[in-house]
Amino acid sequence: MTGKSLSPPASHDGGLPVGVGEELFHSIQDPLLVVTPLGKIVAVNDALLQAVKKPREAVIGNGICKIIHGGRWPHIKCPLEEFLLTRSFRVEDTRLPGLGGEYNMSVIPVSGRGEEEELILLMARKLTQEEVRKVDSIRTSQLAALGELAAGVAHEVNNPINGIINFAQLLLDDCEDEEQSRILERIVMEGERIATITYNLLSFARENVNEHNFFDLNEVVTESLSLVEHQLKNDNITVEKNLYKAGSLIYGNHLQLMQVILNIISNSRFALKERYREDQSEMKISFCSQLDESEGQKLYRLVIRDNGTGVPQGVLDKMFDPFFTSKPPGQGSGLGLSISYGIIKNHGGVLRVDSILNNYTEMIIEIPAAEK
Repeated sequence: MTGKSLSPPASHDGGLPVGVGEELFHSIQDPLLVVTPLGKIVAVNDALLQAVKKPREAVIGNGICKIIHGGRWPHIKCPLEEFLLTRSFRVEDTRLPGLGGEYNMSVIPVSGRGEEEELILLMARKLTQEEVRKVDSIRTSQLAALGELAAGVAHEVNNPINGIINFAQLLLDDCEDEEQSRILERIVMEGERIATITYNLLSFARENVNEHNFFDLNEVVTESLSLVEHQLKNDNITVEKNLYKAGSLIYGNHLQLMQVILNIISNSRFALKERYREDQSEMKISFCSQLDESEGQKLYRLVIRDNGTGVPQGVLDKMFDPFFTSKPPGQGSGLGLSISYGIIKNHGGVLRVDSILNNYTEMIIEIPAAEK
């Protein structure tokens, strides 16, 4: 098929790359976008407009992250926007909330244009359910490998830092100079802080098997909420519970799973207070659990959802990385979710996150049901 025009009118798709016919461009059933290296959208096809459910004039001229990711925060850069500046080719499987699903996205630089007119073509093909499961499996494997790496680094750091603490303490015991004592006390204090970080990294990938027993998953949720009930009430946060019937038995460490729930609640509180700084009547956290089955194994799925700030898609895949935090500088260590991921993994389960910026965040815990 040959295109009617290589240079359509500016009011239509004036940004089409040279050699791409208008009819061909719009006949493709997968969403297509043409952007500048700075991420500005200059052309889209009809399939893209159907996916984003927006008119053409609401898309053309906007930033790529705003349309396909739903936006981003000022203090966190969008990885896709940064990659476009390299003008390189890439293919990846990723979730695109603006398009409503998981996609295989190709980034294709368009050659044969002057430097000031450089354009990049993005093609998005929606993944099948089987492909989505494979992507989830790969992500889980990557996080597991990252956990093992973090544990190895923590072991290597743990021994020398304990030596530093012990030697500094020995010097402190015999020190009579007040100024030197203050310096040695500071060395011990900072060393103990490092030791705490390495312990947390080990928690990311290691399991404490000494205190496992049978208990009700509903009790973990209820007891965790009882510890923060007063804080949530003071923050005007409404809590909704729709839990599966009592007796949802699992096998594991009760206190560790409470740690996971409390960390998720803490993150939800922060997100809600950030979004609703004035009108707090809409702040809500919901807990929903159900019995399900995966690959012949029964499991409980617990979904903790808040309607807070959400998380930009550009950083969603990094949420469980050690030391990564989506909070502004100085407001998070970046270890809470990575430790929570490790705890759930060591219980034979999976911790996943689903979110759309300025809409919602869902933390999804899938954990095996105890065998009777």
